[in-house]
Formats: sequence, C-alpha cells, structure tokens
Amino acid sequence: MENEMLRTDLADFDFEERYEELATLVNQKQLRTVRDTLRDWPEVDIAWFLEELSPEKAVLVFRMLPKELAAEVFANLEADRQLYFVNAITESELSAIIEELAIDDAVDMLEELPANVVHRVLKVAQPETRSLLNKFMKYPDNSAGSIMTAEFVELKPDMSIKTALNHIRKNGADSETIYTCYVIDKARHLTGVVTAKQLLLAGIDQTIGEIMDENVIYCTTADEQETVTQLFSKYGFISLPVVDGENRLVGIVTVDDVITVMEDAATEDMEMMAAITPSEKDYLHTGVWETWKQRIPWLLILMLSATFTQAIINSFETALAACVVLTAYIPMLMGTGGNCSSQSSVTVIRSLSLGDIEFRDLLRVLWKELRVSVLCGLTLAVVNFGKLMLLDRLTVTVAAVVSLTLLFTIVVAKLVGGVLPMLAKKLKLDPAVMASPFITTIVDAVSLLIYFRFASLLLGV
Repeated sequence: MENEMLRTDLADFDFEERYEELATLVNQKQLRTVRDTLRDWPEVDIAWFLEELSPEKAVLVFRMLPKELAAEVFANLEADRQLYFVNAITESELSAIIEELAIDDAVDMLEELPANVVHRVLKVAQPETRSLLNKFMKYPDNSAGSIMTAEFVELKPDMSIKTALNHIRKNGADSETIYTCYVIDKARHLTGVVTAKQLLLAGIDQTIGEIMDENVIYCTTADEQETVTQLFSKYGFISLPVVDGENRLVGIVTVDDVITVMEDAATEDMEMMAAITPSEKDYLHTGVWETWKQRIPWLLILMLSATFTQAIINSFETALAACVVLTAYIPMLMGTGGNCSSQSSVTVIRSLSLGDIEFRDLLRVLWKELRVSVLCGLTLAVVNFGKLMLLDRLTVTVAAVVSLTLLFTIVVAKLVGGVLPMLAKKLKLDPAVMASPFITTIVDAVSLLIYFRFASLLLGV
C-alpha cells in the first residue's frame, strides 16, 4: 500500500517545482536530506536534477546516493556529465558503478568517452566485466551486437520446472528481463524460448524441453539495428535473442534499447531532412560553434546548387522581359513543386525506414506516384486556371502556360520525390539525405525549364 501511495504521489508531482528547494539544501551542505528526498525519485528525474546543478555540486550529491541507485542514475546522465563524474570519483567508486551498470549501458558510456578515460574504466572493472565490455565494444556501431546485453536468463532443456524457477529466483535479479527465458544446449546453441506465463502454468515435474517453443525468432550480432527494430515492431517483442555465426546465444536486445535506437534514428532522419549534419548531443548541450559546423556545410551546398536556378532564369532573361507577367508566378510554381516533392519523399522515406517498401518496389511506387501526381496536378491546374482568368485577368494563353507548367511540375516533383530516396537506399546512402532541401533544389530547376519551354511554345518568347 505504501508503494502504491508513493507511485500516486509521484504521478502528480512536479519535480521542477522542487528544484529550487533541493538546490538550496545542496548549497547549505544538507546532503543527507537531499539524499533521502532523492531516494523516492525515479532515476531519470534524479539525473535531470544532477544535470541542472553545477558539476562540482552534482558530484557531491551523486556520491551520497546508494550504490545501485547511483548506477541507474549514471546511465541516464549526458555523456559530458558522465565524463566529469568518471574523472571526479575514486577508482573504488568507479568500479562499483561499472559493476552495477547493465553491460549495454556501460558500453554506451564507453563509446562516448575519450580513449584515456576508457582505459581507466576498463582498468578498474572486474576481469569478467572487462572481458564482456571488450567483446561488446568490438561490434560495429550500427549492429545488433552493439546494443545487446549479456544479462539474461538461460535454461537447459532437461531442467524441471521446479529447478528452472529456482534458477530464475537465484539469477533473475541481475537480468534485464525474466519474462522471456532462452533455452540453450551444452554447446550454447539456441534451441527454444520459454515465457514466465508458460513456466507458471506448467506442471512442477514437467521439463523445459516439454513446454518450450522451438520456433525462435532471433537476430545475429552482425544484423543492422534497423533489422532489429523492424522485428520488434512486427512481433511486439519485449526482448530478442542474439546469436553468433554458429547459432550460439551471446546476448539479447531489450525493448528499451530498441526504443532508444528508434528515437536516435528518427532524430537523425529529421536532421538530415532539414539539411543538418546529425549530432549525438541534444540541442541545449550542443555548443554554438558545433551547431554552426552542423548546419553550414549543407547551407553552402544548397546555396551553390541554387546557382543552377539562377542560371536558368538568366538564360531566359529576354523571354521574361518580353512577358514580364511570367515573373510573378515563378515563386508559386517553385513553391508548389517543392511541397509536392516533400510529400512524396517524406512518405517514401518513412516507408523505407519501416520496411514497408524495398527497392524492388520501385516500379509500383512510380506507378502510384504518377497516378497521384496527375490527379493532384489536374486539380491544382484547373483551380489555378480559374483564378488566373477570373481574378488576375490574364489572357487565356498566359493562364494556360502557368497552369500547364503547374501540372507538369507536380508530376515531375512527385516522381522525383518518390524515386530519389529509393535510389539512395540502393546505393547504401541514408534516404533522408534526399529529403526536402535537396529534392526541392532539383524540382526548382526543372519547374523553371518546363515554365520557359511552355512560354516559348505558346507565347513565342
């Protein structure tokens, strides 16, 4: 009942309102009071509180936390604050944290730290932990092996249900999950999977081999993280076993790690689609100079690529001088083309990331985008023609030039927006690179060529 009351209180509790009060207690060196208060906080919110304090004061508070809680809080800190703590605490304190951290969290931390600090961390780790860390750190960054953990429950086929439950009680506390247990043979080959529900409902004298599911879905250490996230999304897993090249069970990937991967991938795609070089730091922890370096390369590329548009306009300067009214509709044509290409590219990029389409579906995507673009183009062209005739009072010929250009621009824009991300995927590039800014530049140039071609044909300019 007391725990339920605590959870109810935390649900209605605004941690930010307590920041000033706790910060004052820290300044007054009443660290025991702060520690007793923080014990009831979720580790994520304690990490937030430590991030808000100065590094020196944060270390003082961190040292007062119980060992297990300190490890959980440490895993939720930003990389720069983790680095400060590692350099500030003693080797015995650091060793205690490393031993309490889940292997995947420890690996994530080490990947963010400088080499000399990593050496210090590995030096204070226990031999078994050090061996695991070295093993996990050798996997490629984008692989399933890099996000798996070795902390899981493994059972043998010949175990009785009673023996298996005792084994889980003994070893489950240090495991990432006990809801799903994995069955291995003497050579550690993955042979089956058993859920907690199956164990609880089985007869006490039955064996694991009798109740286990032998049709196990798994991934390998070399599989891309994108493949892993698709498996979780498709099957609704809580955890997924990871095997090596010889089908030996080496770890599991849990849903919390997959959520992190999906968040990072979504953030990276959003940054690429906005023409920003991806960063592993959040917005407020990224300095001005670093933010400038992220943004300026793409801005330079897009600015220089816009010279193609300028060159096209300059080459048709005589035509524009002969029919000045054409100039007024260039922004509308380019803007509409950019919007249409963005619609197609974002839809295709999202489908590629979810695994809904592959490069082999290119013709199907082209056929669909062609039909959609014709319908959209005809609708907008008809509405635009009416507007040009009734409101702008243009001649039929000029209105036809603008409207026909609009139709063909929309068709081209949607086809380009649908195809380029798929080509990028085929070339092993990030499809998000082909999103709005890049595609819009291409569509702008094409729309102008179409515009002036129709002007030449129908108006003779």
